[in-house]
Amino acid sequence: MKTIFALSALLLLATGLTFAASPYPLKTCLVTDNELGSMGKVVTKVHDGRQIKFCCKPCVKKFDANPAKYLSKLK
Repeated sequence: MKTIFALSALLLLATGLTFAASPYPLKTCLVTDNELGSMGKVVTKVHDGRQIKFCCKPCVKKFDANPAKYLSKLK
């Protein structure tokens, strides 16, 4: 599945087409609720077409382990 996604992304880039992710609506990290930027450079990731922002890299790993737990904060 990851291979299909990667190939699709490469095809879009090669043809000059891009897709826009939904903007992140919060001013805090989705995992820790810390203010974005309070731990250094903000880390941004696109998950299922939605932009997600984190206060630090370790939060990305926590998110990846259980996305549903954190995505519920966006509803």
